[in-house]
Order: sequence, then structure tokens, then C-alpha cells
Amino acid sequence: MALRKKVPGTATRSARLPEVRLPRLIPYDGGGLQPDGDYDGLEFQGVDLRGQSGRGARFIDCALRECALDETDLLNARFVDCVLSGVRGVGTGLAGASLRDVEVRDARLGGTQLHGAVLERVLIRGGKIDYLNLRTAKLKDVVFEGCVLSEPDFGGAVLERVEFRDCVLRRVDFSAVRLKDVDLRTVAELDIARGVERLAGAVISPAQLLELAPAFAAQIGVRVEG
Repeated sequence: MALRKKVPGTATRSARLPEVRLPRLIPYDGGGLQPDGDYDGLEFQGVDLRGQSGRGARFIDCALRECALDETDLLNARFVDCVLSGVRGVGTGLAGASLRDVEVRDARLGGTQLHGAVLERVLIRGGKIDYLNLRTAKLKDVVFEGCVLSEPDFGGAVLERVEFRDCVLRRVDFSAVRLKDVDLRTVAELDIARGVERLAGAVISPAQLLELAPAFAAQIGVRVEG
């Protein structure tokens, strides 16, 4: 296993942040989400979307602020140039969804299903997300900043130019993950439940290396005795 460390002349490529510039938005009329619906230039402010189906819907230049997303079905939905701020919910279904140039701020989510999703130029800042399912997802130019991720599952996912800035990662699953230019150096709490052997392609700090040393030793069958 070849963990990347910072050496002279080499550097991890930084993620490109989204550049979301929303136009003047039209308030959402509250008619309810529709499968395969088109939502363009709308502001969803404090809307209760619990249990609704927007499967396959397209959201372009939209803002969702303080919305309830419990059990909302957004399977294969597309979000382009959107801001999700203060959204909350349990069991939000976003499997197979596409997020491009999206900012997620101060979300409070649990059991969000994003397996098989594609995230490109996405910023997830603040908030707390429990049991985030990103299995087999593709993440490129994604930044997690100042958020708490409890038991996130990246099993089989592909991460390229992904940064975790001042985050808490608890019981993270990196099983079968593929990493390229993934920066974990400023993670405040790094607790890897599975997949420590899959960290090739990541860069960590010297302090993190010391913390992970027992897990690395166990992975290759080395006993450490005093």
C-alpha cells in the first residue's frame, strides 16, 4: 500500500470549487414535486417535501432553503447550479442522482441514499450527515468542509480531487474505494472502520500516520508488542 506523503516537487491537486451564481429566483408555488419535472430558477423556502416524488426531476438554478426532505424520492434527479441550505430529513433518496456545481450548506440529514450518484464540483459545508450512502458513487472536485460525517459509506466509490477540510469522519467505510488526489490532512477526527488498506491515492498528515499505524500493522499481519 503506497500512501502518498508530501515531498518536494509533488503536490496533491486541489479540488475545483463550484461557482454558483443564482439568478433572480421565483418562489416555488407549492404544487408538489412531480416525477421527471423541470424546475428552473425557483426558490424552495421552508417547503415541506416529505414523502414526495421528484424521481428523475431536473433542478437548474434553484435554491432549496430550510426544506424538509424526509423520505423524499429524488432517484436519478439532476441538480445543476443549485444551493441546498439548511435542508433536513431522514431517508432522502438520491440514488443515481447527478449533482454538478452544487453547494450544500448546514444540512442535517440521516440515511441519505446517494449510491451510484455522480458529484462534480460540489461543496458540502457545515452541518451533520449520518449514515451517508455513497457506495459506487463517483466524486470529482468535491469538498467536505467543517461538517460531521458519521458512518459514511464510500464502498466501491471513485474519488478524484476530493478534500476533507476540518471535518469529522467517524466510522468511515472505504472498502474497495479508489482514490486519486484525496486530501485528508486537515480532518479533525479520522476514524476508519473498514478499508484502511485502500488509502493509496490519499495524502495524510504525519500525525494521522501515527494514529493509523496500528491499523496498518494489523492489515499486514504485524504484531506490535512492548
